[in-house]
Amino acid sequence: MTATVKELVCLNYINGEWTSSESGETINNFNPANGELVCKIQASSANDVAVAVEAANQAKKAWFNLPGTVRGKYLFDIATEIEKAKNEIAEAMTMEMGKTYPESLGEVQRAIDIFRYYAGEGVRKTGDVIPSSASGALMYTTRAPLGVVAVITPWNFPIAIPAWKMAPALIFGNTVVFKPAQEAPLTATKLVECVERANLPKGVLNLVHGSGRVIGNELVENSPINGITFTGSNTVGKQIGSKAFARGIKYQLEMGGKNPIVIMDDADISDAVTATLTGSMKSTGQKCTATSRVIVHEAIYDQFKEKLLAEVNKIKVGDGFSQDTWYGPCASKGQMETVLSYIEKGKEEGASLIFGGNRLESEEFKTGYFVEPTIFENVTSDMSIVQEEIFGPVIALIKVSSYKEAIEEANNVSFGLSASIFTKNIGNILQFVNDIEAGLVRINAETAGVEYQAPFGGMKDSSSHSREQGQAAIEFFTSIKTVYIQQ
Repeated sequence: MTATVKELVCLNYINGEWTSSESGETINNFNPANGELVCKIQASSANDVAVAVEAANQAKKAWFNLPGTVRGKYLFDIATEIEKAKNEIAEAMTMEMGKTYPESLGEVQRAIDIFRYYAGEGVRKTGDVIPSSASGALMYTTRAPLGVVAVITPWNFPIAIPAWKMAPALIFGNTVVFKPAQEAPLTATKLVECVERANLPKGVLNLVHGSGRVIGNELVENSPINGITFTGSNTVGKQIGSKAFARGIKYQLEMGGKNPIVIMDDADISDAVTATLTGSMKSTGQKCTATSRVIVHEAIYDQFKEKLLAEVNKIKVGDGFSQDTWYGPCASKGQMETVLSYIEKGKEEGASLIFGGNRLESEEFKTGYFVEPTIFENVTSDMSIVQEEIFGPVIALIKVSSYKEAIEEANNVSFGLSASIFTKNIGNILQFVNDIEAGLVRINAETAGVEYQAPFGGMKDSSSHSREQGQAAIEFFTSIKTVYIQQ
């Protein structure tokens, strides 16, 4: 039943059926660019979660017993359905969370690629033969799925992140209960409609909308699930991790970053400026890999700053559908208020605001949650804007006198997700790869972005130290069995 979106009410999808919550209540979802109602979602209850988890538990044995090639065929069909609905999904994404339409199209394509990539995992090996010390014995490893996996995803990548969690979970034989962000339910609904059209067996994938406090807490604290994969804030992630550990549930957390770009004195300044702005301002800075700290060698600092200010002045902010828009609104009023509060903290703590720093409130922007591109300098390492994730179009310039000072500044935060350096010095490049405390290291490129076939995850407070995407995903979604057969 896929008419729900036309009625602007996103239903739950449980055991192959579109259903309302038992609460009978809904939550409004608004367009952050203009305040218009996009859709309503179910205000689901703990009992709705219980029904979804039971459906997943009932379906897991039959799903795992299917050959990997068959599960792969289902994933390939899901990718095909997403491709057919590509424009529709991208439009929904831009309307409900503000991402520019070209970026939304690119994200939908990434989801297509992810499902196709993992479809191929159905024919790859899942174990090894190991020589035994006993004569006439066969010893080998195989892998078993966790069982039922809860997938809890954020609003900033409302189809790519669900795809890179769901696809490996499914191909390795798990069933899924999916809790999308409350701010991006329409994109999630359209994704699950594609799953339905691909005829995935009932109960294999279930969707429950609603408040994170209700749905997330029920999944983590009470539901008989076997694993939970989460992307979101550090505060919520650590709560999930501690509760999951107490219950003996396997958990995977990706919790953000405070990502540095280091600009050395031999860098190409034009390229470095471009990478700084695309890494920090695209997607309104609402990426866990977005550039936040710009560490620049003093020998080129003034040149870099001059070029940066000239280029940032050209950035066009708009509603996401406007032509040539660099970025759209913050995804919600709450997120805009968080960004503005950090800008105020920066000024209060003594940083120099050299560009932007305001909410856009002209006629074009007055009903939306738009913030100017914002640049600080004269910051110190103990300032909030240097240490804490802002998740908005805000950067801090930090002047250093050497590579040694640059790497010390880069590592002087609790996060360790992504980092970049601009230099032509191969020695500095190799040293940076060794020295930087980050899970994603990029050379002469922006901090943001990772390819779906490569492992992704962070160090320190950025993750629970597992990896998503690529072939590394099998490590979380399965457990190894060692088999010993004696003649």
